[in-house]
Amino acid sequence: MPHALRPARARTAAALAAAAALALAACSGGSDGTDGASAPTDGGTLVYATGDAEPTCLDPHVGGNYPQALLSTQYLEPLVGRDADGTILPWLATDWTVSDDGLTWDFTLAQDVTFTDGTPFDAEAVKVNVEHLQDPDTGSSTGYLAVQKVASVEAVDATHARFHLTEPDSALLESMSQQWTAIQSPAGIARGQEDNCAAPIGTGPFVVQSWTPQQQVELVRNEDYAGLDPQAEHDGAAHLEKIVWRFIPDAATRYAALRSGEVQVIDNPQPDAIAQADEGGDIAHIDAPRPGSVNRIELNSAQPPFDDVRVREAFVRAADPGPGIETLFAGTTTRSYSPLSSVEPAAYADEDLFATDADAADDLLDAAGWTERDADGYRTRDGQRLTVRFPVSTNQSVAAEQSLFEQIQANAKAVGFDVVLTPLDLSGWYGALGAHEYEAVSAPYTKVGPDVLRILYHSDGTVPAPSGYFANHAGVTDPALDALLDQASATADEAERTELYRQAQQIVLEGYYVLPLYDQQNHFLTSGVTGVRTLDTVSTPTFLDARLGA
Repeated sequence: MPHALRPARARTAAALAAAAALALAACSGGSDGTDGASAPTDGGTLVYATGDAEPTCLDPHVGGNYPQALLSTQYLEPLVGRDADGTILPWLATDWTVSDDGLTWDFTLAQDVTFTDGTPFDAEAVKVNVEHLQDPDTGSSTGYLAVQKVASVEAVDATHARFHLTEPDSALLESMSQQWTAIQSPAGIARGQEDNCAAPIGTGPFVVQSWTPQQQVELVRNEDYAGLDPQAEHDGAAHLEKIVWRFIPDAATRYAALRSGEVQVIDNPQPDAIAQADEGGDIAHIDAPRPGSVNRIELNSAQPPFDDVRVREAFVRAADPGPGIETLFAGTTTRSYSPLSSVEPAAYADEDLFATDADAADDLLDAAGWTERDADGYRTRDGQRLTVRFPVSTNQSVAAEQSLFEQIQANAKAVGFDVVLTPLDLSGWYGALGAHEYEAVSAPYTKVGPDVLRILYHSDGTVPAPSGYFANHAGVTDPALDALLDQASATADEAERTELYRQAQQIVLEGYYVLPLYDQQNHFLTSGVTGVRTLDTVSTPTFLDARLGA
C-alpha cells in the first residue's frame, strides 16, 4: 500500500501560521524586562535551562527517557516525522510502502546525507540502528519496545531499507518518529557505549561538543546540515552558532535566570510563572502536551490491596484530585478522565467512573473486608493496615504535582487508606519500581500514538525490557484486553483501530487500574529568542529555526 507523501521541504500553511504566532508572542518585549526589543539575528549562543533529571547517557537508545529526548532532538533525527493532525511526514525516509500482509515495510531513504562524522546515512545505517536498539547490551527500554516486532532489517541497496516483521505493526511509523529510535552514525555506535553516551553522532542541526556532568552540555552548529526537517521554516544550517544546555534543578532559580536574561529558554516552570507569562509581557509560553499517555496514578493490581477491584475503586472514589488540579496548577491544565493524552484522536474518556463519593468508597472497603480501624484511624484487615506505598520521583513530578499527591493522601486517609508518599531521586524511584515496592505510582510514559496502551496495559508489559524497566506498572493481565490491543496493533484500518483502542480504554477505566489526572505537562518559557517550536512527535523543542533577539 503506497503511502501518499508531501515533499520533504513542503511547509504547510498551518505550520507557517503557528510559527508566526510564536514569533509574535516572543517579540512582545526585551529579555531584560524593558520595552526595548532587538531584531532577531543570526549567530550567537542560546542558553537552555532544564529542570528534568540530567541523563546518565546522551544516547536515547540507552534506557530511553524524556530528558534524553529533549537533548537528542538537537543532534539526532528520526526516519519520519508527524504533524499536529497525526499525519506521518517524510524525514530521513522520503517514502515507504507496506506489503498486503503487513509483514514487510520498504523505506526509501534521503540521498546525499551524512552523519557529522562523515559516515554516510544509508540503509546499512538504519539496519545497524535497529540492531543496536534490540541488542540486550544496549539496555534500551522505550526504543526496544518500539521495534519489538521487527525481525530484521535488510539493506536492499544504499537508499532502500526493508523491515521484516514478526507480525503486523500498525504503529511502526509512529514508533520510528520518536527520538528513542532516532538514527545515529554506525561508526559512532561502534566506538562503544561509553564514548557514544558522551557524544552521540547524528545528522541533526547541532553537534555535541562537550558534556560537563552536573553542569551543562555544549552543542555547536552543524554547518553541513541537510535540512530535512519537514516542518522547518528555512533551509540549511541553524541560525544559532551554539547552545549551552544547563542543568538547574530548582524551578525558582531557572525562572530568575530567564527573567535576568542569563538564559533564553526554560522547561518545567511553576504554574504561577506560566500564568504570568500568559498575561503578556516579555516572556512567551509554549504549551506542548506530550502524546501517548496522560499523567495518571497507576494502582498495582498484581499485589494486595489493589488486587481487589473494590479497593481500587474505593481509592479512586476517595482521591478527589479535581480541586487540587484546579488550584495548584493555576488554570494551566485541566482534569483528564482518559488513559490517553488529549492530543491523541483515539482518546476515550468516561467522567462518571471517577466521580468523588466517600460514602461509596466506605461501602466498597467494608465489602472487601477492611472493616476495622486502628488507633490512627486507618482501616485494617486480619491485623494488617490498609497501606499504599507511593514512591514519588522528585525529578519527574513538579512541586505542584507533589502537593497534589499530598492532597490525595489526605483525602484517601478520610476513608481509611494509609498512603505513604516517599520522595526519591530518579535512580531510587526506578529501584523501587523494579523491586515492586509500590502499590501506587505516577509514572510518565511518552510514546507517539495510541499504541502506548499496548506498552502500558498488555500483559507482555509486565516483563522487563533489557534495561530492567517494565511499563505495565498497574500489573494488568487481562486476556480480553490483550486480544484487543493485539488486534489494534495488527490492523491498518484507522476506524477499526480507533474502535479497538476505545474498547481497550474502556476495560482499563472500568477496571480502576488507573486514576487519570491530566496531560503530561510540557511547558516552556522563552525570552529574547524567536523561532522556537516543538516537534509534533514527542513535543520536544527544536532550535533549528531559533534566533536570538525579539
